[in-house]
Amino acid sequence: MSTQTYPRLFEPLDLGFVTLPNRIIMGSMHLGLEDAPDGHEKLAAFYRERALNGPALIITGGVSPNAAGRLTATERPLDSEDEIPGHRLITDAVHEAGGRIALQLLHAGRYAAHPGLVAPSPIQAPISPLTPRELSDAEIERTIDDYAHAAQLAKLAGYDGVEIMGSEGYLINQFTAPVTNQRTDRWGGSLENRLRFPTEIVRRVREACGDDFIVVTRISMLDLVRGGSTLPEVIELAQRVEAAGTSLINTGIGWHEARVPTIASSVPRAAFAWVTKRLMGAVTVPLVAANRINMPAEAEAVLESGSANLVSLARPFLADPEFVEKARRGTPLRINTCIGCNQACLDHAFAGKSASCLVNPRAGHETELVITPTRSPKRVAVVGAGPAGLACATTAAKRGHHVTLFDRADEVGGQLNLALQVPGKSEFRETLRYFSGLLAETGVEVRLGEEATPLTLKGFDEVILATGVTPRTPEIPGLQHESVVTYIDVLRHKAPVGDRVAILGAGGIGFDVAEYLTDDHPAEPDDIAAFLQHWGVDPATPDGFAPDPAAPPTQPVASTPRRSVIMLQRKESKLGAGLGKTTGWIHRTELARRDVLMIPGAEYLGIGDTGLTVRTAGQERTLEVDTIVLCTGQDPDRSLHAQLAASGITAQLIGGADVAGELDAKRAIAQGTRVAAAL
Repeated sequence: MSTQTYPRLFEPLDLGFVTLPNRIIMGSMHLGLEDAPDGHEKLAAFYRERALNGPALIITGGVSPNAAGRLTATERPLDSEDEIPGHRLITDAVHEAGGRIALQLLHAGRYAAHPGLVAPSPIQAPISPLTPRELSDAEIERTIDDYAHAAQLAKLAGYDGVEIMGSEGYLINQFTAPVTNQRTDRWGGSLENRLRFPTEIVRRVREACGDDFIVVTRISMLDLVRGGSTLPEVIELAQRVEAAGTSLINTGIGWHEARVPTIASSVPRAAFAWVTKRLMGAVTVPLVAANRINMPAEAEAVLESGSANLVSLARPFLADPEFVEKARRGTPLRINTCIGCNQACLDHAFAGKSASCLVNPRAGHETELVITPTRSPKRVAVVGAGPAGLACATTAAKRGHHVTLFDRADEVGGQLNLALQVPGKSEFRETLRYFSGLLAETGVEVRLGEEATPLTLKGFDEVILATGVTPRTPEIPGLQHESVVTYIDVLRHKAPVGDRVAILGAGGIGFDVAEYLTDDHPAEPDDIAAFLQHWGVDPATPDGFAPDPAAPPTQPVASTPRRSVIMLQRKESKLGAGLGKTTGWIHRTELARRDVLMIPGAEYLGIGDTGLTVRTAGQERTLEVDTIVLCTGQDPDRSLHAQLAASGITAQLIGGADVAGELDAKRAIAQGTRVAAAL
C-alpha cells in the first residue's frame, strides 16, 4: 500500500518559499530534557528519530525569549548567542535526517513557577500559588523585541522557523482575553489594544527573520474560560497575524486552568476540529487542527471535511516515532497509538520530570534505552501476557531471541482488559491491537489457556515472570458476607451489584470502579456531540459555552446516576490524591456530578446484613449498602516464583509480580522493555 490510502494527508503544501511534503506537523511537547546536563544531545536523538520518518515540520517544546517568561527558574531562555551551540545539535540532527524543525517561543506569563513572573495585569491564576507583577509599557516593548531577538537566534541556530505560542493561557493569550487583561493603556481595554501585543510580535519576528523563514502563530481559538475571547475576536486576531506575516496558524484549545477535558483519553478523537473549521475561509494562510488526532484515519477525515489544511499531532509521536512512515505505507494497524492517558508525558512534565510515554518507554530515552539485535539468541519464557509480559516478549523477540509467552487466560492483555471496562478508557484497545500484531510480527510463540509450571519452563535460558497481582484482602470482621466482592469480580466477571454501594479504597482502581458503576448512559467513544453537551460546550455560541449559565463548562451537565455510591479510605487525605495531575480533576468532577459521597479517615468495623459499620471522626455508624466492593490494594502474585525456586529455576520478576502498587501499566511496560533490552 502507499500514500494513496491517505491522499489528503500526503498532499504537499506550498508556502511560497518552501514546500512541505505532507500535511502532518509534529506538535510541541516540553520533554523536561531542555535543561539537563546532556539535554541537547538527548533532544537531538529524540527529534532525529522522528524526523527520519517524515513529518512535514517538527515543533520543539517551548523556550522563553527572556528570563521572566521561563516556566521554571532553572530553564534557560534563548536570549544569547551562547545558547546556539546546544540548539545546533538539534537542528543538525533533524536536517541530517531530512526533516525540518521550528523552535516554539513560549512566554509563560502568570503560569510561570518562579517569583519573577509577569503578566498584563497582576491577576493570580487559579492553578498557581503565585501572583504576577504587571508589565510596564516599556517592559512590554522589550518583551516584543525579545521575541524578535530569540527568533533571530533560532534562525542562526539552524531552525527552519519558529512557532509563537499564543494559546493555552500563556502570556500572549493573557493579553488577548479580557479576564486576564484589565489594563487601560494601549495594551488593554478595547479589542484593538488587546490584540496589539500578539500582532506586534508576529510583525517584528517576520521583519527580523526575513521572508524565507517559517513563522507559525498558535492562537487560542477556544479559551474555555469565562471572560475569554469570542469567535469574532479570534477571527480578528487571525486576520491581524496573517497581515503581520505569519506562515501558518495553529490551533490552541482550552487554557490549562479550563475545566473542560481537551486531550484526555475520555475526549473523542478530533473532538475540536470544528473549532478550526470556524476559521476556514476567514484567512488565506493554512490552518492547523489539533487535539486528540491520534490515527491517520482521523487526520485524513479532518482534512477531507475541510476543517483544516494541516493537522498537528504531538503525543502520537511520543507513542510511535514511525507514525508518518506507517501511514505512508498504508499500515495503520502497525502504529503504536497514543491512548491519551497523560501518565508519562504531561503528568511528568507538570511534576518536573522528563517526559516519556506509557506505551513507548523509549520516548525521551533514545540514547540509553537502545534496542539492538542480540549476538547470542536465547530461549526466553515470559509468563503472563499483561502489559509487562507483552512489552518484554515483543522486545526480546525483536532483538532476535526465541520467545515463548504463556498465559493461563484465553486472551492477551491481563489487567488491560479490566481497564477496557471503565468509561473513557476504550483507547486501551489500540494498545492490545498493537501488541497482538507485534507478537505475530516478531514471531513470539503464544500459549494461551496454559498454566506455566516448573516442568514446562525447564530448559529455557531465561524465565521472566509477569504474573501480575492478586487483590489484597483487608482484615474486616464479616468480610465473607455475600455482599462483598472485589474489583475483579465487578469488572471482569460482571458480578451483580446492588443499588447502594460502598467502595473501600480510593486509589485509581476505586475511582475506576466508581465511574463504571455510576455510568448510567455511556456515550460512544466517538460521540463528539454527546461529549460537548456533557461538558457544557456549545459550538453555536461565540465563546463556546452552553448558553445556560447554570451549566458552565466548569461543571459537566448533570445526570442521574443509576446507583448510590459511597467511596471510603482509611487515610485522612483527600480521596484521589494520587490520581494523575492532568486527569485527576476530571475523575473527581465526574464523581461529584454523580453525587458519589467520599469519606476519608474511615475505620472499617464490620460487615453484616445491615451493611458496613465504620467509625469516622470518632462517630460510629452503619452504612446501609447492598454491595461492598474491595479496592483495597494488590499484592504481587509470586506463587509460581516460589515453585520455580524450589525446582532450581531462576526467574526475574517484572510488572505487578515485582511491585504491586496500583495497576501501573506505565511502570510495567517500561520495566518489561528494559529487562528485554538487557537480555
